[in-house]
Amino acid sequence: MAADLLFGKKPPSSAGTTAAVQRYQQQNVTNNNTSAAQGCGSWQGLYPTIRERNSVMFNNEMMADVHFVVGPPGGTQRVPGHKYVLAVGSSVFHAMFYGELAEDQEEIRIPDVEPPSFLAMLKYIYCDEIDLCADTVLATLYAAKKYIVPHLARACVNFLETSLSAKNACVLLSQSCLFEEPDLTQRCWEVIDAQAELALRSEGFCDIDAQTLESILLRETLNAKEMVVFEAALSWAEAECQRRELPPTIDNKRLVLDKAIYLIRIPTMALEDFANGAAQSGVLTLNETNDIFLWYTASNKPELQFCSKPRKGLAPQRCHRFQSCAYRSNQWRYRGRCDSIQFAVDKRIFIAGFGLYGSSCGSAEYSAKIELKRQGVAMAQRLIKYFSDGSSSTFPVWFDYPVQIEPDTFYTASVVLDGNELSYFGQEGMTEVQCGKVTFQFQCSSDSTNGTGVQGGQIPELIFYA
Repeated sequence: MAADLLFGKKPPSSAGTTAAVQRYQQQNVTNNNTSAAQGCGSWQGLYPTIRERNSVMFNNEMMADVHFVVGPPGGTQRVPGHKYVLAVGSSVFHAMFYGELAEDQEEIRIPDVEPPSFLAMLKYIYCDEIDLCADTVLATLYAAKKYIVPHLARACVNFLETSLSAKNACVLLSQSCLFEEPDLTQRCWEVIDAQAELALRSEGFCDIDAQTLESILLRETLNAKEMVVFEAALSWAEAECQRRELPPTIDNKRLVLDKAIYLIRIPTMALEDFANGAAQSGVLTLNETNDIFLWYTASNKPELQFCSKPRKGLAPQRCHRFQSCAYRSNQWRYRGRCDSIQFAVDKRIFIAGFGLYGSSCGSAEYSAKIELKRQGVAMAQRLIKYFSDGSSSTFPVWFDYPVQIEPDTFYTASVVLDGNELSYFGQEGMTEVQCGKVTFQFQCSSDSTNGTGVQGGQIPELIFYA
């Protein structure tokens, strides 16, 4: 049961577990062979520090005074241990072996921890080495929490925060609440809010528990169309039916959703989305469907169990990198050339789009190919049209989804514009701009072939969520 909760009811495959175990066994072949070969020889003299001598004992039968049978039935591994070393590394092991209620057990069964994760914890205790990978880090965090190894637990949380993305944010949200890690929980919410549609459409969303589902559906700051929220809830319901061994019928989906269905703000959908989607899904009762149609169209609106107030979403912020703008006759020509700038930030943000200049001689329509790259690899691009009213204002263009930007790494923002050649351009550019709690740094890009740089040119604004 604990293992099911840990892995979001989707434990790793036995093949993956076996491979990880084999890696740990291979790492200790040298230690074991050294011990066996030297027998009664002074092997201790080969290692100058206590850490190195303890490392020889890691996963080694030599002088072992306790053994652990680790893993669920059918997937166990017998692991040797040394009580003194374990007690020095964990207060739980200290109580187990030397406390008032200590029992003299030669073999201890641990069915709720996976062998690779238990070995990762022991490697830290014996060798002072942290060896984490994406496949086992959650299980290692569970082991570190269970045996109160706080520095290893913090390393696991840091690893998870670094690898956090829209694909795994919902699952990690569920696990962070289980492990009582408020910082990780907050990071998960930041990703889910900013990249809500990607997170809701991810495979991991279907693996969350019912309580986490409700907390997401309640979220006021989700940046998602309500139709996407509705479709995600139905996908979750189908997966939940499978977990409960129920046929995934419409009635059963409604059954497993229970009161969570009323957390979806169906009346805030566009009428077309409701009519072609939610109204024909079968999940709503006939009375609910009829009342919502009346709510859309009638002047005397019925009372609904569904919230009719749209979510606030996140307010986009704008980083403006120029202190002024100007225009001159024939000053700025495009002709298919690229305007580009590099930027870096000091904390994780999500780039939603750019603010671009427009025509300086009356209204005009522009076609823009916008792109965001990291180390030469495109992360997002879009071909979009926008209308300029002839003012010196900036006009927003948006990516399909906000793009996660990591701190202390340079990214390249680019645009290829096609439209009226007489346009505004930026002047008095800044190399560093403070926007709220986020600091942006700018530098010239080698991709820029049309004159844009730090001091002047195009791409005056980066639109982002933080």
